[in-house]
Amino acid sequence: MRITIPSPLLSYTGRREVEASGATVAELLLDLDRQFPGIRFRMVDEHDQLRPHMRVFIDASESRDLGARPPPHATVHIVQALSGG
Repeated sequence: MRITIPSPLLSYTGRREVEASGATVAELLLDLDRQFPGIRFRMVDEHDQLRPHMRVFIDASESRDLGARPPPHATVHIVQALSGG
């Protein structure tokens, strides 16, 4: 499945789009971490919840559920909110 990576996480992947496999969002993130060690920790906390500043979109629909099952040909977009002033 195609995954788009936000700019703050490009240091892990080196590219904007990557491929990962898994039946759920959680499995996709585990596969990403297998390929790019440490990336999952930036997205998921120690309680297995998405960090507050992270968003996951399956095609155009936001999902906070790591158990969500993207359709086989979906694109999963990872978005990271930025703050500052």
